[in-house]
Amino acid sequence: MATQTNIPSLTSLEYIPYINQNGELPEQYQGKIGVYAIFDQEKLLQFVGYSRDVFLSLRQHLVRKPQSCYWVKVETIERPSRKILEEIEQGWIAENGSVPIGNGENKQQWVSSIDAKALITAEEQANYDNPAHDEMAKIKIIKNVARRVEADILKQLEARGLQMQFRFNPKLKEQGLLDLKS
Repeated sequence: MATQTNIPSLTSLEYIPYINQNGELPEQYQGKIGVYAIFDQEKLLQFVGYSRDVFLSLRQHLVRKPQSCYWVKVETIERPSRKILEEIEQGWIAENGSVPIGNGENKQQWVSSIDAKALITAEEQANYDNPAHDEMAKIKIIKNVARRVEADILKQLEARGLQMQFRFNPKLKEQGLLDLKS
């Protein structure tokens, strides 16, 4: 546990597998307030963030960036303190020597809903642009694009051995967005 004067160095913390041998995420962080650092397969720092529920945040990051989430380091705190959380986050980024890709130009990919519309195929776009389609038909097309992207993500995670079930927010799919239902 970190306190204001006791900020652990990132290198002093152990790597925890993002997906353990049972195909689960580190459930010990459910409901825990803390700072976390996410690493790729080669243990290169990808993102540093903080959350009121580290476990829920790790779930969201995994579906948003499945190929970047292989290892995690976490420091929890007892009471919510944005100041302490930000100090740890900034300390770890400074210790890294450079801003991780997920905290720089690619931050939106880590912290925002997945925009499935950005992954629309030429065929889907042509179908969407068809003047014969009304607004309801267009919503259905976008929803199907979101479902296809969702299926691709779930297939990647299953190939990684994930055994947990993830449920995406169905209301967001109509807008072409994907985010996990809490």
